Amino acid sequence: MSEYQLEIKQIVDYPRCRIYRQFITMLLQDKDIRVGGSAHLFYYAVLCNYANFRTSYKRIDGISYIIYPGEWLCRVSELAEWFRTHFQHQALAILQDLQNRHLIAYSLLGRGKLIKFKIMGWHKHNRVLDYNAPCAKDTGFFFLPVSVATELVSQGRCSEMDALLDLWINTVYNDEQVQGSDVGPVVYLRNGTGNPLLGYAELAQRWGVSKATAGRYVRKLIALDYISAVSFAGTHGTALYLKNYLSTMFQISDILVDKDEVAMALNLSVPVDEYTEAEKNIGSNPENSGSFSHTEIIIQKVGQILSAQGFPCFSCHRSRYKLLPLSPVCKNKLFMFDSMGKRYLLTICCGENRETELFRFELKLSEAGQR
Repeated sequence: MSEYQLEIKQIVDYPRCRIYRQFITMLLQDKDIRVGGSAHLFYYAVLCNYANFRTSYKRIDGISYIIYPGEWLCRVSELAEWFRTHFQHQALAILQDLQNRHLIAYSLLGRGKLIKFKIMGWHKHNRVLDYNAPCAKDTGFFFLPVSVATELVSQGRCSEMDALLDLWINTVYNDEQVQGSDVGPVVYLRNGTGNPLLGYAELAQRWGVSKATAGRYVRKLIALDYISAVSFAGTHGTALYLKNYLSTMFQISDILVDKDEVAMALNLSVPVDEYTEAEKNIGSNPENSGSFSHTEIIIQKVGQILSAQGFPCFSCHRSRYKLLPLSPVCKNKLFMFDSMGKRYLLTICCGENRETELFRFELKLSEAGQR
């Protein structure tokens, strides 16, 4: 019998993003995130959330209406509730703006009490089912084109909800084209560099807000536990990782993102704590071997990173470690030797039996400024 291995990815080249209806329902119920603005990305996603995948019938006020794929029929009062507008004419103004952008088409029915809208290009991006049946609105998912989301974001001022959806749609996971995406689902704005590091100035320009407002958006989403930010000193920037992304998109357990692990994935320096003068004097020749204090600190730092990746042995008191320096003689034997920095061999054994190695890792240590 053939064996298969499932590899989960959210690649940057895919032109659409899968949006689950439960996720939009959760956003509709979260009153802590503000809506509004003029980008209208969130409003467009809400309309797509209610659109049909197959033909169905809906009866309102004794009249039965046919609703085709990509369409939906609702009361204007319901629309105002979804959009969180105080007045119904404000909700209709949002629909008119989306229609002017050729993203939807709508019409008023029932003396202006009902509204029927259609998502333009629905058949192109979402599968249409041939059979007729009621279409559930609280399960399943729909595809939202990344190009449409980018168009909406770039043509108006984004609200907090628009910014969150923009980050969600531009998240990449486990794609070799994007650095740090193997660590967790990271936000990448598709600028062709493969580097996910962002700055508030870049986000402010993208969202049509001030730099201070962009920073407030990010800090609020962090406080609400939607994203986690991994910041680096200097001009490097910040990597934004989405929380609950893997459980929502792939129904798998979410992972803990470690800053040092992200730094290694992005080829940034991992800081090591300063030593006291007494610790520095321990050991004979630091050029060829690490002192006891250096070894402890290096192993502790690596252990924190690998524990976050799911290696339980690094949190067990029975584990034994060996940190051995590698010389140029080791080239083509154990690991490739690099003149930039020093390479070490880290082996992990279990208990008193130090002959049995459980894991073997290669470490590269370099001073700040080296790569």
